Amino acid sequence: MAQSSSETVARPYAKAAFEFARDQQALQAWSQSLSLAAAAASDADVGERILGNPRLTQADKTRLLLEVCGDDAFDERVENFLRLVGEKDRLAALPDIFEEFEVLRAQEEKRVDVTIVSAFELDDAQQTRLAEALKKRLNREISITTQVDRELLGGVILRTGDTVIDGSVRGRLQRLREALTA
Repeated sequence: MAQSSSETVARPYAKAAFEFARDQQALQAWSQSLSLAAAAASDADVGERILGNPRLTQADKTRLLLEVCGDDAFDERVENFLRLVGEKDRLAALPDIFEEFEVLRAQEEKRVDVTIVSAFELDDAQQTRLAEALKKRLNREISITTQVDRELLGGVILRTGDTVIDGSVRGRLQRLREALTA
């Protein structure tokens, strides 16, 4: 799978932030801070008026982004990191930096986020059974998000990272159709 240029730009910053946060035993705090900064940077108004404004210096863009997030939103180390990102003209990459940071954090914590798409809403017992089965198979802690797609007819689709397991009736019918027409 091809990497986008923003992911390529984001990776070294995310890795540096992750390693520092891990060494400081502050992964959760950094995750929250980077989430806030990423949300601000991805806001259309902030992007247009601040990050995309050619009349502002990189220092001004960073200062304004920090102001948008609020005074005392970040500790000194996160602010220094954001200033470095700003100096390198990479503030627009903050959403990708946060995403890469979260991937590294999940690997470190032996945790995986799984999205389950089903034809009908899953009750707590069904979610628990699926989480336990996935935990055993993947040897990781599982965090589940569920979605309902009535067009599946039945079964479920599991998504984690780049992996998709399609156990839906719609998917099975599609595979059958492809086999019959091949």
